[in-house]
Amino acid sequence: MGNPPMSEHYPRIHTHARNGHPIREGLSLCFYMKRSHVEMVQAVMQSLDAYLRVVGPQMLQWYLDHEGQWQDLDEAGWELTRRELLERHRLHIDLLGSDGGQRYRFTYYGKTPENPFRPGNTGEVCALSIWIPTEYLEDHGPGRVRELALELASTLPLCSGHVGLSFHCDTHLVGVDRKLHEYCFRYPGLDIPELDHLTLNLGTRVRSPAWLTFLGQPVLGELGGVEGLRARLSSPGTTVQELNGDRAVVTLGPWPEAGDTEQGQMLPAYRELARVLEPWLYYKDPERLRFPYPEETRRWERRFLD
Repeated sequence: MGNPPMSEHYPRIHTHARNGHPIREGLSLCFYMKRSHVEMVQAVMQSLDAYLRVVGPQMLQWYLDHEGQWQDLDEAGWELTRRELLERHRLHIDLLGSDGGQRYRFTYYGKTPENPFRPGNTGEVCALSIWIPTEYLEDHGPGRVRELALELASTLPLCSGHVGLSFHCDTHLVGVDRKLHEYCFRYPGLDIPELDHLTLNLGTRVRSPAWLTFLGQPVLGELGGVEGLRARLSSPGTTVQELNGDRAVVTLGPWPEAGDTEQGQMLPAYRELARVLEPWLYYKDPERLRFPYPEETRRWERRFLD
């Protein structure tokens, strides 16, 4: 079966890797905090409650256990999840939607950046990711998603964050990267999820621009604050909103956009923001490159710059 028709703003990608694993487009809300997990507990629990309130508690029905197996997220599963959030100093919480089709997902990595797993590593951060299907965007509009993102950002002590279109899939499974390679260069607005990697390496650097790009300290300060950032951006539809705690969110138009290089849709507002943020953008170490050839990974990471 082929993909559903492309929407006005993004392709409807419903496909599978060679191993049968589903890959689809969706919305990802990701936030990175250079704080110890013990400082994050209440904010993370509030984020989980806000997510469930918006999408409905029935949308998450599986959790990943310590052996890497999916288990029913029943009453006991919820109790275990919340107890681990409260009691552990380093943890990985992964909750998945009922259909297993990569529509709804809540993922959190709790870290202790002041005492990193790899001694001397300055890139460790707590990382939170929420997935929402594009069908939700179509039914409720982008304003509802933006409201949720701002609610989450109001309680999370973030250094950075991004909200926009993304491939929804498990990138560590065999065959997934090869399938992503078929789409990622054509649709530059679709991010590739790498939360497990970023929680160990991102630090205070910034991912590539997205529909919503959240900036905290130190990057926002080095840009000259909200006014300094606003003065550097002139694309129609781009706004810079000041947030509490010396933070800001840049919004690139009313809808998240995938772009389409084959149709000449190059996302100029995203490219403008990328040029502004270039000194602070995150690039992978050479030994951790995604695609078979280093130049392909660099090309994807710099897709809004070159």
